[in-house]
Parts: sequence; structure tokens; C-alpha cells
Amino acid sequence: MMYKVKEIYYTLQGEGAHTGRGAVFCRFTGCNLWTGLEKDRPQAICQFCDTDFWGMDGENGGKYSAADLAKKVRNLWPADLVKPYVVCTGGEPLLQMDAELIAAFKKEGLEIAIETNGTIIPPDGIDWVCVSPKANAELILTKGDEIKLIFPQLGAEPDLYENMDFDHFFLQPMDSEFSERNIKMTLDYCLKNPQWRLSLQTHKMLNIP
Repeated sequence: MMYKVKEIYYTLQGEGAHTGRGAVFCRFTGCNLWTGLEKDRPQAICQFCDTDFWGMDGENGGKYSAADLAKKVRNLWPADLVKPYVVCTGGEPLLQMDAELIAAFKKEGLEIAIETNGTIIPPDGIDWVCVSPKANAELILTKGDEIKLIFPQLGAEPDLYENMDFDHFFLQPMDSEFSERNIKMTLDYCLKNPQWRLSLQTHKMLNIP
């Protein structure tokens, strides 16, 4: 199988439980909730997505075999004394990730994380699972390491997820023209419901990828 990738780059994780951690981001093309084309946004299941995952024209983008993709990720990792860490994201990475790719990543010694919308069950072997539910999309992945809920979403209120099997619960203010209001609402909710922790998009604040 050939894997279609928008971009691969080394940076610091900007959100959630691993904020500030060095990571190679591997962004796969494609999503099952939106085409990625602006003309289709009004009809998308998820209309607030702020990520460019369409095409293969980003940094190190292209089509890769499993072995070549694993080598590319490994070669972007700068340190020998720390286990290389890859965050597989999208779009929706589980449209493409499979046992062959995970085996290739493991062969290169990679620690594997995914960021998924939770509509697809992942294959075995992934070390860190972060689920970001979207309203109007069926959530079938109801356990993992971290749930990161964009807030607010009508039809995806936090109390729908609070009894699910996750180790970490994060609320992240929706980045939109109402960002100031959304930040205040998220702060208020986290203060009243301490099961939920605040996640901010620190990479945007720092102007890093």
C-alpha cells in the first residue's frame, strides 16, 4: 500500500497532555467528515476544521511505502538518546493507517501517537490514542489515553463523554470569530467541572507548525 501524506515535520506538540513535547508530525491526506475543500465546508459534518489536509503539497508531502514513510519520520528526529515520537494526524489518519505501517514504524523504533475523530477503530500497536469527537459523527472509539473535545459544539456536550474510558479529559476552545467568548466558556466549564482540563493551541500562540 502507498500512503498519501500532506506533510511531515518536526516541531513541539501544541495541544493536550503532551504539550511542549518534541514530535514528528505525520499529517495524512483525507478525512471522512470533510473533503478539505472550502467549497464543501457548508455541507461538511465538521465545519470548523482549521487544518489543511487536502493534497500532498506540504513539507515532505507525497506518496510513501510503509518502510519509506517510517524512515522519513525517523530521519527527521534530531536526538539519539530519546526515543523518536511520531504523531499521526490528518484529516483522519485511520483512513490509511494499518498494521503494515505500524509494524514499519515499530521497526524504526518509533513511539506512535494518533489524533483521531473516533469514528474508526484503530489497529493494535498504537502507543497513545487521542480522540477528538465531532458533533453529528458517530463516535465508536470510546476509550483511549486522551479525549480532546473542541468546545462548544451543539450536540457534542462534555457530559456525553465524561463516563468514557479515557485517562485525560481536555476541553479546547473552538478557534473561530467567537474565540474570546469560547475561551471564557471553556474556562468557566473547566472551573465548574474539574474532571476536564483546559487545552490551548500553544503552537498558534508561538507561531510554530
